[in-house]
Amino acid sequence: MPKKHRGDTSTSHRDHDSSEPDHKPWGADPADNADQVEPSVDVISLGKRIRHLRKQRGLTLDALGSAVGTVASQLSLIENGKREPKLSLLRTLARELGVSSDDLLGTDPPNRRIALEIELERAQRSSQYQSLRLPSVRISSRLPTEVLETLVGLHREVERQANLNAATPEEARRANTQLRRQMRDQDNYFGDLEEQARELLEHVDYASGPLSQHVISDLASYLGFTLHHVDDLPHSTRSVTDLRNQRIYLTQNKASAHNPQTVLLQALASHVLQHQVPTTYLDFLRQRVTTNYLAAALLIPENSAVRFLRQAMQQKEISVEDLRDNFAVSYETAAHRFTNLATHHLGIRTHFQKVHKSGTIFKAYENDGVAFPKDATGAIEGQPICRFWTSRQVFDVPDKFSAFNQYTDTPTGSFWCTARTERGPDGEFSLSVGVPYASSKWFRGKETTERSVSRCPDPDCCRRPPRALAAAWAGNVWPAGRATSSQLAAMPRGSFPGVDETEVYRFLEKHSRR
Repeated sequence: MPKKHRGDTSTSHRDHDSSEPDHKPWGADPADNADQVEPSVDVISLGKRIRHLRKQRGLTLDALGSAVGTVASQLSLIENGKREPKLSLLRTLARELGVSSDDLLGTDPPNRRIALEIELERAQRSSQYQSLRLPSVRISSRLPTEVLETLVGLHREVERQANLNAATPEEARRANTQLRRQMRDQDNYFGDLEEQARELLEHVDYASGPLSQHVISDLASYLGFTLHHVDDLPHSTRSVTDLRNQRIYLTQNKASAHNPQTVLLQALASHVLQHQVPTTYLDFLRQRVTTNYLAAALLIPENSAVRFLRQAMQQKEISVEDLRDNFAVSYETAAHRFTNLATHHLGIRTHFQKVHKSGTIFKAYENDGVAFPKDATGAIEGQPICRFWTSRQVFDVPDKFSAFNQYTDTPTGSFWCTARTERGPDGEFSLSVGVPYASSKWFRGKETTERSVSRCPDPDCCRRPPRALAAAWAGNVWPAGRATSSQLAAMPRGSFPGVDETEVYRFLEKHSRR
């Protein structure tokens, strides 16, 4: 078990996204004027190119201005990217500088130095930088290149941080889509996290069965933490880890929707994985996935779970409920854990859904070919699921104690699914696990006579109302839909989306004195 700390420079278990964020070039569109060049001209780049070519030819501003019929002060404004030349002047400048008009308007900087000057000029003119009310650095030939490199690097980081802290819902959906695809590519199985869970459990002498509170406390002690239960935990948090004093604060609130054992294990998992402040929204989501995975791998250890599932498979009696009961965890934890292990160890491809009673997808992933609805970004969260799928049909089943099983024919194949409903602070949800028809033979509930047919994404399946209803009511109703603020607002600012940092720091100030 690696005993690393957050300050270590050794390789972490994080998989950072190394791609640079896209940046739009600064500058308003030029005015729509017949005497000007076309509106897409980059005046900053154009000015730098003119200055570069002028100096190459050993011309002063006065000399070039005289040659092209303009005063030096006007030419200086053009070179500084503060004025756009008329088309006639542009052609004259190109002729005097020995290049074509197209070459003069080229977007590629002549050299690295000029590329840095252009980027710094754009950054200093941006509304974001202007809002800081800081002075601008005068860019001249006397400014050392290494200073340019440093200033440009600082501006890139400021812009990146600003973009991260104001992540839009669209950005969040794109990041979620990317992460879901990565999980599918590895069959939702993380071998390095399984190994870490195994090593941690060996250090606390775990044998088998449910993970007891005593063993979890021993695990916290082994990692150097003391546990503190409080009744004033910041409302935006599940737990707070004080790294300075090696304390983990948990709530004693019985009304909390989160299992206290899971919350504690997630806090410990984040420490073990050496998570730092997220650098991208994708990194934030990846941290959540790996934290939850490691916590679940501790609650339902791989070796014990696989042994249990293989025995059930031999009897053709695999059941998520049995996995839940054997390890004393929630149904959702058992469902996720089954999908972690099913493909890698049992050769069974699966899909998982968490669907709100309204019919919208809260969470879902697959590696079995089932076709979830998705938007233009590829995101499935928030999309309406077909009303004929098991995850919707289960809400209408009177028996809430037993699992509901159903076969559903879809355009991408037939699937057997098992589902349950659970109620939480955000309403009623269905939790369902599904497999292709051929794999249903391994599961309890395979004998169900419940059958359904889904033709989605065909709009006539369940998107459009039946013709008779539409004829009777179309034009005679005006519903007011619910639009939550999270659908419209940017992600909350701060190091950890959704967490009130001031509230957390005040909480730590209060309790660290005790």
